[in-house]
Amino acid sequence: MTAIVTNPPLSERKGLPAKRRRRRGVYPIVRVIALILIVLLFILPLVWMVIASLKNNVDIYDASKTIIFTPTLENYANVLSRNNYFVFIFNSFWVAFASTVLSLILGVPAAYAMSRFTMHKSALVVLLARIIPGVSLLVPWYFIFANLRLVGGFGVLILSHMFVALPLIVYIMISFFDSLPLELEEQAQVDGLTPIGAFLRTTLPLSVPGIATASILSFIFSWNNFMFALVLSGAHTKTLPVAIFNFVSYASIDWGSLMAASVVVTVPIMIIALFTQKYIVSGLTAGATKG
Repeated sequence: MTAIVTNPPLSERKGLPAKRRRRRGVYPIVRVIALILIVLLFILPLVWMVIASLKNNVDIYDASKTIIFTPTLENYANVLSRNNYFVFIFNSFWVAFASTVLSLILGVPAAYAMSRFTMHKSALVVLLARIIPGVSLLVPWYFIFANLRLVGGFGVLILSHMFVALPLIVYIMISFFDSLPLELEEQAQVDGLTPIGAFLRTTLPLSVPGIATASILSFIFSWNNFMFALVLSGAHTKTLPVAIFNFVSYASIDWGSLMAASVVVTVPIMIIALFTQKYIVSGLTAGATKG
């Protein structure tokens, strides 16, 4: 049997290219508008924060001085010198650095084992640990660490941040190791290396983009974490997000200093994300095309 092909009416054939041309003309406009809205949604709060950090409290409440005002650095002087925020910056950096390094030391070999030996149940447990909200563990943690007299020290902060950083690193690195061919390690073992040696000399150097991604995301989480540090830190181990609350009192809020402190917290992470974005993208998409 031969199929009968019927041509559409001439009006429909003429109208189809016109519709396509209209769609091609509309879609770029929609994309540009959507992109502008998304950029404004994320940029405007940051711009307002920076502008407010250069105003005194009177100018912040004055709507006529939203754009035109006399800038001042008094808020930054108040934050960095009078309130000794360099100590809080060091505390945040030390907790973020230590929790990230320890999580990498434990998480990278664990992710390698789960990937190469197809430990799907263990990977599921790691994923569940990543999903569990941290606030549900704060009360048990505080009870245990308080009885051990560890509350207020750096150790308890580092351990609490590792609870989130370690599953994150394992989850990212499992996908990255899955994307690396097993033949490279087999060839290294044929050349005389042990399985551990093949991992250290072949697989680990190739996994640098994934390690960089996991490290950056873990560091950013720890730097921005507020809840764990609020409950478990002490007067000498207070981190930046908790220290910002020094400008919030029962009767009033020092908005200028609060915005200046927020800029101090935000700018380092924005710089890190800006210069390491290629590692983040390459690491997160490493296992996307596998198979």
